[in-house]
Amino acid sequence: MCFSATASFTASATLIVLGTLAVRKAQTRAELPFAFIPVLFGIQQGLEGALWVGLHDHMSTLSIILTYAYSFFSHVLWPIYVPLASLAIEPAGLRRKVIAIIAIIGIALGMYLLSLLLFLPITARVVEHHISYDSPYFYAELTMALYLLATSVSLMVSSHARVAVFGIIVFLSSAITYIFYNFWFISVWCFFSALMSAIVLWQLMANRADEAYSRN
Repeated sequence: MCFSATASFTASATLIVLGTLAVRKAQTRAELPFAFIPVLFGIQQGLEGALWVGLHDHMSTLSIILTYAYSFFSHVLWPIYVPLASLAIEPAGLRRKVIAIIAIIGIALGMYLLSLLLFLPITARVVEHHISYDSPYFYAELTMALYLLATSVSLMVSSHARVAVFGIIVFLSSAITYIFYNFWFISVWCFFSALMSAIVLWQLMANRADEAYSRN
């Protein structure tokens, strides 16, 4: 998380617990990728907690490794994983076709950002009690637009109401983060998105409740 190592590790532990519960609530294999979203966010927050420690103690080699590990999640994993997770739980129809197109775009974007991550430097530093990731290519207008398409619109068009709500909140939080925390956008937005991933558990619990009700 963007405020301290303690906050990051606390968020990490909480998200992993919520994610574990979500995975246990999943009723089909198709729901598992969606259920794992909080777990993955928990791992990402844990990496940032460790990065806080590395930066504070001036452990340069560890900090570099953790910066790239965290950036793999933020730059590469999410634009690929989120639309695929949304696609997996979407029934056949027009919405599924739209999400499939977005998933293809997300995969292409993730591969593009991975290539930049491998060949261009990215650094992390503490600025005014937040971690700032120096990744200028990430902030290109087209890149940001496609990233939002993959990570939020792919959820917003879902036929599952709670999944769509998740996407809307993620999209709105990106705008709020850009306005108030522009310099620390990557770290702060990932933190907000991580917290909101608790909606994943809500969706899966509701699915199980609906199934139990239909049986009665």
